Amino acid sequence: MPIGRFLLCLHSHMPYVLSHGKSPHGTDWIFESAAECYLPLLDALDRLRNQGIAPRWTVNISPILAEQLDDPSFKEGFAEYCQEKIDAALRDQKNFRAQGPLWMEGLAAMWQRVYTRALVQFKHQWGRSICEGFRFFQEEGSIEIITCGATHGYFPLLGTDESVQAQVKLGVETYRQRFGRQPRGIWLPECAYRPAYDWKAPVGENETTWPRKGVEQILHENGLEYFFVDSHMIRGGEPLGTYGANFPQLAELFSRSKKMFSPPAEYRSEYEHYAVGETVIFARDPHTTVRVWSGDVGYPGDPHYLEFHKQLYPGRHRYWRISENKSDLGAKQPYDPWKAFENIEAHAKDFVQLVKSTLAHYKGLADRTGTLVAMYDTELFGHWWWEGPEFLYEVARHMAADPELKMVTGGDVLDEEPPRHHIHLPEGSWGEGGYHHIWINPDNVWTWERLYPAQRRMRQMAREYATGPAREIVEQAAREILLAEASDWQFLISTWAARDYAEIRFTDHIDRFERLARMADRVDAGGAISEEEAEFLAECRRKDAAFPTLDLGFWARLDPTPQPAQVTG
Repeated sequence: MPIGRFLLCLHSHMPYVLSHGKSPHGTDWIFESAAECYLPLLDALDRLRNQGIAPRWTVNISPILAEQLDDPSFKEGFAEYCQEKIDAALRDQKNFRAQGPLWMEGLAAMWQRVYTRALVQFKHQWGRSICEGFRFFQEEGSIEIITCGATHGYFPLLGTDESVQAQVKLGVETYRQRFGRQPRGIWLPECAYRPAYDWKAPVGENETTWPRKGVEQILHENGLEYFFVDSHMIRGGEPLGTYGANFPQLAELFSRSKKMFSPPAEYRSEYEHYAVGETVIFARDPHTTVRVWSGDVGYPGDPHYLEFHKQLYPGRHRYWRISENKSDLGAKQPYDPWKAFENIEAHAKDFVQLVKSTLAHYKGLADRTGTLVAMYDTELFGHWWWEGPEFLYEVARHMAADPELKMVTGGDVLDEEPPRHHIHLPEGSWGEGGYHHIWINPDNVWTWERLYPAQRRMRQMAREYATGPAREIVEQAAREILLAEASDWQFLISTWAARDYAEIRFTDHIDRFERLARMADRVDAGGAISEEEAEFLAECRRKDAAFPTLDLGFWARLDPTPQPAQVTG
């Protein structure tokens, strides 16, 4: 009899980077993730399948990531990227052989094999389609794939309900086309949730208050059954850093959303799932998260694991381990893959034991079986933590052999045990402080000042121009605003991770939207576009080609909200 369930959710996402060609902050991002994360995960699933193990991972592939992985330019570029890495490893071998140290020559040969294997798997095992690989494992019963907002828009701050609806509807529609079924769950971008209440835009003058749908209502309207939140959301704790002095309207919004929060009499636990409206939520376990997420006190910081930051140029292969002196890149010691991989199994066993003890403690307190939810960005495993995919493989192997643990997906839990209680959630996210600070602050507020009027204009064009002569222009404008809505741009601006790149990308998409909107106005009124504008439209279609079929009705009208069923508890 299991003492508890283990639900691993991997969130796979990449903003749209194909349109701007190769750059350190562009196309290489998705090539690196494919080679270091997605293909190794498929390999781990394949090895587990050959042993008769179904790890039941819940895997989110964001629609915009899937669009890129299926794009012919990605498939051609990725093969070239792997060959470039193979050639760089061969050059490094030659140089190390001539100059030493010879240990490094062996590591260079390792990289040659790694990228040769990736290229062979990509071309011959998965037929140049990573998405088809994940679909295969879903149909085999190894995983459950869930969807996401179309371009990872930050739902609580989007300026119209139609914008949220379009993100969700497009996420569901493209999932059905790609994976051949209806998604059951969704990863809310940044785990960001907003209940229904009277809302007004947090920036801009003379903004009026109006009633907005709760995120869960839009999810339910589109057949989605569950989503994930951070643990503080079910605890009802006050998020830190609401920065009311800089954004008093945000402080007011949070105050209003808190009025919707009504904790039940019993003690809320992240090991139980709850009904929110007609949907179900799962909350992240904070106790096990740090063991995997933290590079300081968690497994990825082991001194024998591969150092991420030190690379050998121009090929950018990594030859050093984290080492005992983590802060000094010059003091890094050579990587020893044998020692590193010896540590992986020990860390996997420790993690499994931690999961068991946590679930056993909950069962002792609550006298019921709980679900421990581990939520991570997929790119942690393999990109930031090179040994990560092998760690997940070992965790699945050891859990499968342990009769006291049961590996489950979100859908599995709903089928096995419907939620016992209905709760209301406050507004929040899994970002710093638990609220919106990363996505709206003095550094990036200008993005929202441009997005809000554009989103209202998109709604107007979808209502008035969808069946007229400007339809094709409006469809491309819809693509541009979808790409501008990606939460990645505000995140990168706030963290300075790739600030210039993010500012350029956001500005480019919103500028294109505004120019296309002016063209649509003129064409709908009976005018014509110039030869230069026709070329501009064609360039937009080539450059920003995601979601080749769009239903403008997603922005033109809101679905009627179904009447909620009565839930007791």
